[in-house]
Amino acid sequence: MNKSVIIVAGGSGSRMQSELPKQFIKWCGKPILMHTIQRFVEFDSQMQIVLVLPKDQIELWNKLCSEYNFTVEHTVAYGGATRFESVKNGLAKVSQEGLVGVHDGVRPLVSAQTLKNCYDTAQKYGSAVPVTDAIESIREVGEFGTKSVARANYKMVQTPQVFYLHKLREAYQQAYRDFFTDDASVFEAAGNTITLTAGNHENIKITTPMDLLVGEVLAPPILPEWGGAMTWRI
Repeated sequence: MNKSVIIVAGGSGSRMQSELPKQFIKWCGKPILMHTIQRFVEFDSQMQIVLVLPKDQIELWNKLCSEYNFTVEHTVAYGGATRFESVKNGLAKVSQEGLVGVHDGVRPLVSAQTLKNCYDTAQKYGSAVPVTDAIESIREVGEFGTKSVARANYKMVQTPQVFYLHKLREAYQQAYRDFFTDDASVFEAAGNTITLTAGNHENIKITTPMDLLVGEVLAPPILPEWGGAMTWRI
């Protein structure tokens, strides 16, 4: 089945304490975003890659591609005012029916096994959201104060989140709502079922200087070894 991915890279460098947008920061020899794209190419060299960037960052991206001799074929879409709009713009650029994933541009440590879990699970069940177990104690906060909750009932959500292209496009015809923090929330609000699959704990979102340091320790070549194959349907 055809596979494609929309890589959303619309961040700034504020939490990274950098004037350079975080996806362009040099990490392990080249910009983070290039590592992220490379993970998908290594998984499936035939995959269509759609990169969503703010319009005012595209010139910089092109310069970086030239500087680092980055020649991976990809299509660029303009980012919107919200992540919802950015993904919708990316969906319009996907040219082949089949499975489409949506991935954060600053998650370069997604493992080959996690990618396989996601695309295989989505092909079977129609959706796949990679998760890991919560390892910290969790407390719920509300008007009542705070209370302890069972962490076994909670999962930490990652990307890529994978769906059939036509179903995700249908879901993105909804009007935007504040709780649309990821693609699973959009897909679920359209009346669809979410299926969870195993992610890898190393698949962190690099947004702070500490994340950069941790990411360098976790970098390839050990990366493809990580990740299990468990699946949950909810």
